[in-house]
Amino acid sequence: MLSDTHPDVEKLQIELARQATGAQKIAQMRSLTSLVIGLSRRAVARANPQLTPHEVEMLWVELTYGKDLAARLCEYRKDRQPCSLPT
Repeated sequence: MLSDTHPDVEKLQIELARQATGAQKIAQMRSLTSLVIGLSRRAVARANPQLTPHEVEMLWVELTYGKDLAARLCEYRKDRQPCSLPT
């Protein structure tokens, strides 16, 4: 496998991962997940500057989880905030 990580650094990373507790691994996973979600939402917003923040959120839900779930979320939230799915 191609890697731009120096072999010594890679060995250190592997050793640190092995030494991490379960709680540390879960915390790291949650942090990385949060980062990826934030970056993907920001990408949707940048690609669609005409959308409101709510529309960006709904488009992100649609792209991530599908039209059916996005429509169900709109239905669920209709009493709190009018919802429209961007086309």
